[in-house]
Amino acid sequence: MESKDLFSLKGKVIVVTGGTGILGGAFVKGIAAAGGIPIILGRNSEVAEQRADEIIAGGGDAMPVVADVLDEVAMQNARDLIVGKYGRIDGLVNGAGGNMPEGVLQNDEDIFSLNIEGMKKAMVLNVWGTVIPTQVFGAVMAKKGGGSIVNISSVSSKQVVTKVLGYSMGKAAVDCYTQWFAVEMANRFGDKIRMNAIMPGFFLTEQNRTLLTNPDGSYTDRGNLVVKNTPFKRFGKPEELVGALIYLLSDASRFVTGMQLGVDGGFTVFSGV
Repeated sequence: MESKDLFSLKGKVIVVTGGTGILGGAFVKGIAAAGGIPIILGRNSEVAEQRADEIIAGGGDAMPVVADVLDEVAMQNARDLIVGKYGRIDGLVNGAGGNMPEGVLQNDEDIFSLNIEGMKKAMVLNVWGTVIPTQVFGAVMAKKGGGSIVNISSVSSKQVVTKVLGYSMGKAAVDCYTQWFAVEMANRFGDKIRMNAIMPGFFLTEQNRTLLTNPDGSYTDRGNLVVKNTPFKRFGKPEELVGALIYLLSDASRFVTGMQLGVDGGFTVFSGV
């Protein structure tokens, strides 16, 4: 394969869960720009259809699918729609996830009175919202020739980030799953199916915006702390995750599995001094 083709996703059918979110939007555009066919899977039908229409209008191909990643039957129905149209699935981006208010412990709250149900809710979304789509779409990839699965980790799985306990535990579990499942797939399918993860630093999304910014757009105290402890002294931009994503989905990373690729502006390597 020529080096210029290493990063090509030409004709590859790639499911993007959370495809209607902010980061998911960048993922979908990046996949389409690399020649892939993004399946925009999310709960917001209007956004999914709009994003698919934009790609098709630009000469590409895309498919909107409305489904909840925690609903296994819905995932199976989505699989049937995708395979019915394209005949295969070549990649999966487990972009669905994020933080939830119920999984946040504020500084003035009693640490021995955790909202257990809230913590579970945050963990379930991030862990099982990754595992369930992998079970459904990964099985198709195993039967149809293989492919690449990319999970979304977080710097909060590597360093203590106050308040977001449920989210952090969920992402730590995603890290464990990424490594464990990558090995199991290699043992069973050789190099046909790979699983890796992107580990983003701080990017403004629907879930964390109120923690990091004020209504007028200025940073909260927490937002200022994040920027102070990021050597690049800013938040990431969604499109800055695309290069890592295309690398992990493409043949450029065909000998890479079970890895976490950090895209964090230096956050995890900085001691604060």
